[in-house]
Amino acid sequence: MYSKLAINNVKKSIKDYSIYFLTLTFAVCIFYSFNSIESQKVLFEINSSESDIISDLSKIIGMVSIFVSFILGSLIIYANNFLIKKRKKELGIYMTLGMGKNKISRILLSETLIIGIVSLIAGIILGIIFSQGLSVFTAKLFDIEMSEYKFVISYEAIVKSSIYFGIMFLLVMIFNTLVVSKYKLIDMLTAARKSESMKIKNSIVNIIIFILSVILISVAYYLVIKAGLSPEDTKFKSSLIFGVIGSLLFFISLGGIIINIIKKNKKIYFKELNIFVLRQISSKINTNFISMTVISLMLFLTITTLSTGLSFKNALESSLKDTTPFSVSAIMYIDERNNTKNIEENLEKLDFHFSEDEKYMVYTEYTTNEKLEDVFKDYIKKSEDLKGFGDNYLDVIKVDDYNKILKLKGEKEVSLKDDEVLIASTYENKIKIIGNFIKESDSIKLSDKNYKISNKELITESFYTDILSGNVFTVIVPDSFKGNLNPYRSILNVNYPDKKYEEKYSKLFLSFREGNYTRNEDTDFVIGYTRDQIYASNKSMTTVILFIAIYLGIVFLISSAAILSLQQLSEAADSKERYNSLKKIGASKKMINKTIFNQTLIYFMIPLILAIIHSTIGILVVNDFITLFNKPSIGLSSFVTLFTLVAIYSGYFYATYTGYKNIVK
Repeated sequence: MYSKLAINNVKKSIKDYSIYFLTLTFAVCIFYSFNSIESQKVLFEINSSESDIISDLSKIIGMVSIFVSFILGSLIIYANNFLIKKRKKELGIYMTLGMGKNKISRILLSETLIIGIVSLIAGIILGIIFSQGLSVFTAKLFDIEMSEYKFVISYEAIVKSSIYFGIMFLLVMIFNTLVVSKYKLIDMLTAARKSESMKIKNSIVNIIIFILSVILISVAYYLVIKAGLSPEDTKFKSSLIFGVIGSLLFFISLGGIIINIIKKNKKIYFKELNIFVLRQISSKINTNFISMTVISLMLFLTITTLSTGLSFKNALESSLKDTTPFSVSAIMYIDERNNTKNIEENLEKLDFHFSEDEKYMVYTEYTTNEKLEDVFKDYIKKSEDLKGFGDNYLDVIKVDDYNKILKLKGEKEVSLKDDEVLIASTYENKIKIIGNFIKESDSIKLSDKNYKISNKELITESFYTDILSGNVFTVIVPDSFKGNLNPYRSILNVNYPDKKYEEKYSKLFLSFREGNYTRNEDTDFVIGYTRDQIYASNKSMTTVILFIAIYLGIVFLISSAAILSLQQLSEAADSKERYNSLKKIGASKKMINKTIFNQTLIYFMIPLILAIIHSTIGILVVNDFITLFNKPSIGLSSFVTLFTLVAIYSGYFYATYTGYKNIVK
């Protein structure tokens, strides 16, 4: 009997459940798709290294999925709570007819179970289809070829999705039982008559809180721009706190502020049904200011992560072309404890030899006692321009060594007079300052002597292969330079014609990392990377970051849009009598539909607008961090983000508007 009643209730309320059902289905789809990455390896022509990267990615996605499950679980419970509230009167009638709370709970349990099973099955089917496209996307990210196409189904992801969402629905069932047990009959029967009142009625208090929110948000922007993307910085932590509190106060005061502003413009206030729309929106914002804050912050994270994730990957990958000029490079740091004078002598002690096919060169890098802040103190007026830069010492290499580097690259060699120097840097976010410096300055002072800057265009090439270029500010001096030079690094650059040499150097560097060679054995520590190692490492890191950004971004976007939608549909159910009153005083169907459209649009846009403002600053800060690797380009990322945001957000908006009209009708 109860299961039959539950099935009939689901059929009867299918329009009310549609948003809930679609959200659950889409959530299962995304969850399955990202957790099926491991099974997609059968589609790719990959080596063992790339296979390991995908396996590691799958493990990280699995850990992130635990966090995602908490988000989706909270969303499901939140959505279910709205549906229960919406059906208070119906449940009250059951109780009036003599049905006990336990029996009502059993009906709700059956309904939840039906919706859960149907949405889980539909979500997995949709996820299986979606994951096929994700396979192509994965192949593009890894720059790998796909072997013969196969329709892949991940049984592990199906089991995982079923377990995670099964637990979520179990929690919903427990929640429903607890909620129903607390309801009183009188509250259920009169729920539709209760209206929401404004939390803050004093307009002066509203204005003060609004101004305070703007101040806090502005301070948060200032602090995060100052600190940059540095989670360990106190300014960065403070900016997060001020930003959250400022956003919360913004939504607390927004309802009252809207009324006060619009009231002053009589033409707008008294036009058509604007008074009704304004009161509805203000009441809802004041009631749901906490959820509005959370939604805005989730949309902010979505826009920021999706907009910068792909540009971060592209920036890192494009920077590798500049930071990996040689097949392999190795570095040995020099101090008073060294057993060898340079890296070549050190390798000879290890009985390491170069073959005839390999071309190599060794050079020494020096430091001086001059700091960059001393060099730039008369040129740069703003201390901010030297932030994270001025404390560095000048690096120096001799022109003979520089010519060896150029020769190994196959480039034309240069010559310098005894009073000339060249300036080089690959420090991306300071290249503009250094470039302007050498254009506008004729000379640089080294060891109390002025040297003419021979190049007017900054040299921005890397001198060795590394994950990140360490060339902050390097001066190329003539071989006759007599200044104070302190040797601190011996660097080896090698070009080999065939990848068969890859293993030779990989084993060498691994032996040092594992501690097989120490100073006690009359050798010195060497650190090095091959070009292929760097590309593989970069591919692994950027792909993981991008996948997590997309995964969380889509989950946050779905959650935000679903909560807004459910809140509006709940508002529609509570406001049916109000719309009947509008009909009675002469409001046409067209006017009422326009009112519903405007109300829904404004409610969806308010948290999005604040999120876009937050994101503008967030993207600026992230891009500033990305410039450490290379100049970012967010054009494609922004387009993908905009398309995803519009597709999902507008889809939920339209479904909400249609559902709202149906409920009122």
